[in-house]
Amino acid sequence: KEVELPLCVQASDRLRPPSPPAIMHYSEHEAALLAEKLKDDSKFSEAITVLLSWIERGEVNRRSANQFYSMVQSANSHVRRLMNEKATHEQEMEEAKENFKNALTGILTQFEQIVAVFNASTRQKAWDHFSKAQRKNIDIWRKHSEELRNAQSEQLMGIRREEEMEMSDDENCDSPTKKMRVDESALAAQAYALKEENDSLRWQLDAYRNEVELLKQEKEQLFRTEENLTKDQQLQFLQQTMQGMQQQLLTIQEELNNKKSELEQAKEEQSHTQALLKVLQEQLKGTKELVETNGHSHEDANEINVLTVALVNQDRENNIEKRSQGLKSEKEALLIGIISTFLHVHPFGANIEYLWSYMQQLDSKISANEIEMLLMRLPRMFKQEFTGVGATLEKRWKLCAFEGIKTT
Repeated sequence: KEVELPLCVQASDRLRPPSPPAIMHYSEHEAALLAEKLKDDSKFSEAITVLLSWIERGEVNRRSANQFYSMVQSANSHVRRLMNEKATHEQEMEEAKENFKNALTGILTQFEQIVAVFNASTRQKAWDHFSKAQRKNIDIWRKHSEELRNAQSEQLMGIRREEEMEMSDDENCDSPTKKMRVDESALAAQAYALKEENDSLRWQLDAYRNEVELLKQEKEQLFRTEENLTKDQQLQFLQQTMQGMQQQLLTIQEELNNKKSELEQAKEEQSHTQALLKVLQEQLKGTKELVETNGHSHEDANEINVLTVALVNQDRENNIEKRSQGLKSEKEALLIGIISTFLHVHPFGANIEYLWSYMQQLDSKISANEIEMLLMRLPRMFKQEFTGVGATLEKRWKLCAFEGIKTT
């Protein structure tokens, strides 16, 4: 619900003077409008207030000095208009005084006539015919009229004495000297006007020179900025190219190191497998000779072959476990957790490019080779399968941690 204010508060709000209008901000367009307002007598008071506010705010600078000088010059020109207006008002006041003196003279003449009527009524010829009450009233009216006539006459005499004093002061002044002073004042006013015009032209010329210098400086600064910007862009482009080449070099070097380590591991596995194969071949040969000598059955020979295959598989698993190193940092553990989560929601697997594009949203510096090497180091958690035939052949990685933990 709306709260109704008391009548006294509403009345006080109505009687409160309105707030002064806000002073607009300085701009070249507003300055041009303000200069026109300064030339208009009806808008001069408002315009001079805005000009004062701008100057106090510190809007005068090298670029705007010419406009402000023109507005100050317009304000100075208004002084002459004010002096002319004052002279006009003084003339009107003199005319009003003359009219007042003439009206007062007419009023005093009528007072004299009225007093003459009262004096004629008090003479013997007419006085005897009035009653006692009428004589009393006529006597009161006569005295009152004489008092008013004397007051008006005194006021008129005071005005005339003031005029005579002014006339005597004017007569005491030397007329040729006064005329010479008038001529000198006119010449001084003309010289002052010419000086103001000369100063205005000089200020305008200085303002134009300042504007030309500012434009030259801005042009030189813009040209230098464009040159610096072009050099900075070229330098930045070269730096980005060098960084890209360095990144590629580091990636290639890392891949080379990984390939070398894989090659060394493969050589070790091959040598170990060959040595184990020789040992098994010798054992198998000896076992066969023993079987032929002792006459064992064929089932015993099969058991020996199965045992040999089991030993080879166990040795291969041991090699895989040796090849799978532990985690080097907390970052690798974090990557394994994210990859496991990603592959868990993709039961049919995902190729290395798809997995790399997903991981790049989290870490823009990671490479596909780094992800693949991490997956190859953990064969019990991730396995690689081939899907498709011919041109559609694709290599995918799957999460096998649940299967691996069952077989351990």
